[in-house]
Amino acid sequence: MGQPDDRESEVRRLLDELCIKLGFCLSPAENQRLRQSPPGEVDSFTDAVFEAEGISEVGHTDLRRQVRDIVARHLSRWAGTDDQAAGGQAR
Repeated sequence: MGQPDDRESEVRRLLDELCIKLGFCLSPAENQRLRQSPPGEVDSFTDAVFEAEGISEVGHTDLRRQVRDIVARHLSRWAGTDDQAAGGQAR
């Protein structure tokens, strides 16, 4: 697993991108909660973002896809970092 500070920085970049590109600008408390304990799965992280924003996903399938795409891109980078930290090959 990557260093906690590195992971927190990665989550910060992900949350910044969601705010800038899609307007998902979480409260400072929710932002900190996700940085300190981010869900490790794409769908779980996406769900957590919607929940933190107070938005029901019903009827927002296109918006969910956009959020999920950004989350998936960032989480795929973390997986490579985790593999390297565990002695695996980078992809």
